[in-house]
Amino acid sequence: MVAVDLEGPYEPRVRRADLGAAGVTSDLGRGLQGSEPRMFRWERSIPLRGSAAALCNNLSVLQLPARNLTYFGVVHGPSAQLLSAAPEGVPLAQRQLHAKEGAGVSPPLITQVHWCVLPFRVLLVLTSHRGIQMYESNGYTMVYWHALDSGDASPVQAVFARGIAASGHFICVGTWSGRVLVFDIPAKGPNIVLSEELAGHQTPITDIATEPAQGQDCVADMVTADDSGLLCVWRSGPEFTLLTRIPGFGVPCPSVQLWQGIIAAGYGNGQVHLYEAATGNLHVQINAHARAICALDLAPELLSAGEDTFVHIWKLGRSPESGYIEVEHCHGECVSDTQLCGARFCDSSGSSFAVTGYDLAEIRRFSSV
Repeated sequence: MVAVDLEGPYEPRVRRADLGAAGVTSDLGRGLQGSEPRMFRWERSIPLRGSAAALCNNLSVLQLPARNLTYFGVVHGPSAQLLSAAPEGVPLAQRQLHAKEGAGVSPPLITQVHWCVLPFRVLLVLTSHRGIQMYESNGYTMVYWHALDSGDASPVQAVFARGIAASGHFICVGTWSGRVLVFDIPAKGPNIVLSEELAGHQTPITDIATEPAQGQDCVADMVTADDSGLLCVWRSGPEFTLLTRIPGFGVPCPSVQLWQGIIAAGYGNGQVHLYEAATGNLHVQINAHARAICALDLAPELLSAGEDTFVHIWKLGRSPESGYIEVEHCHGECVSDTQLCGARFCDSSGSSFAVTGYDLAEIRRFSSV
């Protein structure tokens, strides 16, 4: 295992621990092959009508290159703010979505908003304390509503859905009970079906990540995380298969990502762990943040944001000689006096990213120099 510390905001330091056959002996100090770290600068911010709620992963981004637009989604209490902006950050339109109320006297709080890009359509998924709403990508037409069944919950237990990801023609959504709901999505129309419930967790789901399976057999293409830090690795398909569990260590895992068979998991103690998805072996531990991590993203560098006001970008790769996972710190950015709660790359090349923060009435944008 390789452990990486940040003594200051920009200076990585390497520690190594001998884990026998699973140990990694690559030298992170030499830089990854062909990598040239990029620098980023603060661009024009996008104003919000209200600040982002203090929820992890509280920013969703959908790029529409054909229309030269980028959509942003941010949660605030019982509503989600949807914005469209031009590449230079000029806001073009803004609207609000509200959680479907169902039974109850008070408006339900929204827990997450996320665009799910399927092979044949894009849906906007909104989760709350009452249920799951699915809209067409612009947020104007709701095509599906799934109410949460609180029958198994104790009177003091909060009922909610959280953790959203697309896998093939399925959309997977996590719940307070630890179950993951798998919805089969048609090519068009509202005939969405709850096809399966995955039982691998005993505590509430925090996040779900997927990557294309690319036709390989027995490939791990989905990972789910929960409040205990447990990770479950799955193979998607007509029936989802649990491949392995990666035990937690008493610290929540608020955000998780998948990249070429590597699991990147961000924890409440500020660490990022990189695991081999196929085996669950821990390869790299990065002491990336002084406080809890609130969001991870990939494009293809790894973006980590923490409640310590910092955003870091990490270059991931594999040693051509050994195949071991390697990491190089590329950039660090401080958003002063802000408890960050969301961070996403704004394009597939990773040339720009955006962040949200609690009590920050804007989306901060950064682009590479």
